[in-house]
Amino acid sequence: MLRRNLLAAPLVLVAASARAQQWVPKHPIKILVGYAPGGTADIAARLAADSIQRLHGYTVVVDNKTGAGGFIALKAVAQSPPDGYTVGIGIMGQLAVGPVVPGSQIPLDLDKELVPICNLVGVPMALIVRIDAPFKTVPELVAYAKANPGKVTYASTGLGSTNQLGAEFLAAEAGGLKLNHIPYRGGAPAVADVAAGQVDLFFGNISELIGQARGGRVRVLALASTKPSPLAPELPLLTKDIPALDINNWFGLVGPAGLPVDIKGVLAKLFLEAMSDPKNADALAQQGLEPIAQGPEAFAAYIQKDRERWGKVAREGNVRAQ
Repeated sequence: MLRRNLLAAPLVLVAASARAQQWVPKHPIKILVGYAPGGTADIAARLAADSIQRLHGYTVVVDNKTGAGGFIALKAVAQSPPDGYTVGIGIMGQLAVGPVVPGSQIPLDLDKELVPICNLVGVPMALIVRIDAPFKTVPELVAYAKANPGKVTYASTGLGSTNQLGAEFLAAEAGGLKLNHIPYRGGAPAVADVAAGQVDLFFGNISELIGQARGGRVRVLALASTKPSPLAPELPLLTKDIPALDINNWFGLVGPAGLPVDIKGVLAKLFLEAMSDPKNADALAQQGLEPIAQGPEAFAAYIQKDRERWGKVAREGNVRAQ
């Protein structure tokens, strides 16, 4: 028996060595995106796909599966074979906010059915206000809100949204401001009412708001970041007045549970290399996006850290998704 085991041992080592060799994609890689073409998630996926094809010759296809707040795509990823050929874009609202906001409708077990592969890009959120708002700076907003409890209104894309949590985070960190929440069905009507002067303020991705600001329809009070955005480097930083208000809305890559470690590592390397591709620099900057160099372990830790932060905001602000 011992002789048989010893003879078998080299075969096991050979198999392990073959497995340890770098996985090479032999079929097209499909990126499932739960949002419409032209959005931030879609843009990030397509830039990555183009770079990987150009740099390595691997075929990468982007498939937009919209619906259910982007979860249709993530569910499809979870149901795919863990062979490296189907991955998906997972965003902060899905992976870090939804799980800690009571009442969130999540049609899968994110931690048991998906695995983080890498974090791709992030875009800072910005605080916009109506043009004729009586406050021109963050300190003026805080002072006005304290002097007029409940009078300042803020819009969001819905109950339990990242936009609502951003405003509640501001309220908590500014000393417990009393703000009046007005939820909308999506970002377009929310921003439209800020532009119309019906609502005082709104938190959203700078890439989606800068056009309205430059068109003179709304005013950007501050960028929720520790550093200027390449999209609008002139904007004041919210963190200078409220240091905790560094809100980077991120877009990462996930795969189905059971994805082998070596395949996960190769995918992370391919996609992170694509995001740092110099040929993507201008396209990313035009969207206000910056690469986030986080592999599987760092991305998983980042998700958990964000869940802790947003869970605390949701509890203290009594935020519910419904």
